[in-house]
Amino acid sequence: MSDMLTIGGHTFQSRFILGSGKFSLEIMKAVIEHGEAEIVTLALRRANTGGEENILDYIPKEITLLPNTSGARNAEEAVRIARLSRELGCGDFVKLEVIHDSKYLLPDNYETIKATEILAKEGFIVMPYMYPDLYAARSLVNAGAAAVMPLGAPIGSNKGLSTKDFIQILVDEINLPIIVDAGIGRPSQACEAMEMGVDAIMCNTAIATANDVALMAKAFKQAIEAGRAAYLAGLGRVLNFKAEASSPLTGFLED
Repeated sequence: MSDMLTIGGHTFQSRFILGSGKFSLEIMKAVIEHGEAEIVTLALRRANTGGEENILDYIPKEITLLPNTSGARNAEEAVRIARLSRELGCGDFVKLEVIHDSKYLLPDNYETIKATEILAKEGFIVMPYMYPDLYAARSLVNAGAAAVMPLGAPIGSNKGLSTKDFIQILVDEINLPIIVDAGIGRPSQACEAMEMGVDAIMCNTAIATANDVALMAKAFKQAIEAGRAAYLAGLGRVLNFKAEASSPLTGFLED
C-alpha cells in the first residue's frame, strides 16, 4: 500500500524530518543515513558559501533542504531570512520560526501567521512552527501554509508530548500535514504521536544528545514507522471497567 507524505505537492517516503542544528558536521551524514530522513533542516547561518565549514557539503544531494528562520524575532526578520535562503540556492521550502522570548523559546503565533501569508504569496512552501492553538492553525491554513508544525514541549527539552491533547485537536480539525516539532525526547514518544495520527515527526535534540547518535536516529526511524503502521491499522479498543478473556470461556476440561 502506498503511503506517502505529501507537503506542498512534493512526496516523501520517510515521515522522519531531521533537525540539524545540534550536530557536528562530521556526524551529519551518518545520522541522515541511519535515520533515512529525506528532509533535513538547515540553519541559514551554517550555510557559509565559500567557507571551510559548509553544512551543505555534508548533506546528500537527494535530501530536501528545509531552511529555517532560526533567530527571527518578528515576521519581517523571518521573511528576510527566507528570501536570503532562496537566493543562496536552498530551494522553496522554509521552516518558519519566529521567536522573541529567549527564556521559554515559544513561537509567536501572531508574527508567524503574518510571515506565512507573505512567503506563501511569494511561492514558498511554508512549514510554520507554532504553539498548538486551533485558531492560529486555522489562520495558518488560510495564510497558505503547506503544513503545520506544533510543538510537543518546549524546544530542546526532550519532555515529550506535553501538548498532546491540543495536537490531537489539530489532527482532527486541520486538513494539512501535522508535523510534531520540538520536545520529542524518546522514540516511544514519536511512536505515540504517530499513533495519534500526526503525519511526521521532526527531531533534533533527542538524537544529538544520545550516546550513539547514529543508532538513536535508526531507533527514531523505526518508531515513526511503527506508529504510522499502528495508526493505519486502527488501534484496538480500551475497556475501562471490566476485563475480557483473550480466549473463549467455554469448553473447559471436565473431570
